[in-house]
Amino acid sequence: MPEQPFPPEGVIAGGGAMDLTPTETGTVRPPDGTGEPAPPAAARPEATDRPRSLWSDAWRDLRRNPVFLLSALAILFLIVISLWPSLIASGSPLKCDLARAQQGSAPGHPFGFDGQGCDVYTRTVHGARTSVVVGVCATLGVAVLGSVLGALAGFFGGWWDAVLSRITDVFFAIPVVLGGLVLLSVVTANSVWPVVGFIVLLGWPQISRIARGSVITVQQNDYVQAARALGASPARILLRHIAPNAVAPVIVVATIALGTYIALEATLSYLGVGLKPPSVSWGIDISAASPYVRTAPHALLWPSGALAITVLAFIMLGDALRDALDPKLR
Repeated sequence: MPEQPFPPEGVIAGGGAMDLTPTETGTVRPPDGTGEPAPPAAARPEATDRPRSLWSDAWRDLRRNPVFLLSALAILFLIVISLWPSLIASGSPLKCDLARAQQGSAPGHPFGFDGQGCDVYTRTVHGARTSVVVGVCATLGVAVLGSVLGALAGFFGGWWDAVLSRITDVFFAIPVVLGGLVLLSVVTANSVWPVVGFIVLLGWPQISRIARGSVITVQQNDYVQAARALGASPARILLRHIAPNAVAPVIVVATIALGTYIALEATLSYLGVGLKPPSVSWGIDISAASPYVRTAPHALLWPSGALAITVLAFIMLGDALRDALDPKLR
């Protein structure tokens, strides 16, 4: 059999030629005959993918969750009207006309009038500010106090954990409404701050328990043990390694609790120990409209509906955050 000569350089078995000459960019032309250079490795999609963090994954899931979008829009609208109520209600919530008491809706007064002749629409819009201030300030106070105490108890353990656990048991045994009736009945100042202080006083044990359990779970991870082995100080371990990874459950519980605190403020104001007239609050309006529920149900319906929608929006937001931040639910 005669010897087969080797094909010339650059010619393949199929008869085609492959240009192996590097281009100006340092890439090699592919053998598909298109003449287009192959993209460098750094420009390929698979080379640019980076592992996402828990927060980036949660944000991606939240943007696709209709429950989160609806509740976020409702809360955003509530915040806007709380900051600038005159945008949609130009009148004064304290301006009343007894001649129009218990009348129904009229031009310029879509919600009608209450038993004192006040515009229900204006008072409902202005009452959102009180609910937002109480809910946000109480939640921030509860979250900060409860997170600090719970994180220290879970991190150090020992006698500090034992003492804090017994203190939280005592606070859990106090009925919230009964405690509000006793503590706020002696307060004479007619402002939101006594109500906020009472909620922080009785609300921090729940967040403290959540933070304690989260810190105990996180500090068992390998990266925390490695930081200890490398000689990191307890403050650095707690603030840099444990706190960012243990804060998710606290955020979820605090968001749900915010709606509960708004309802609690309305309950205390309804009972007469929270805010008092001439302050504008949904609880005050509900209390004032209760005796006229048969003759003027609209005066009770609108503030009650606003309160229910607000509480429901925060609860739905907390549920959406829980589903996005809990890896076990993925």
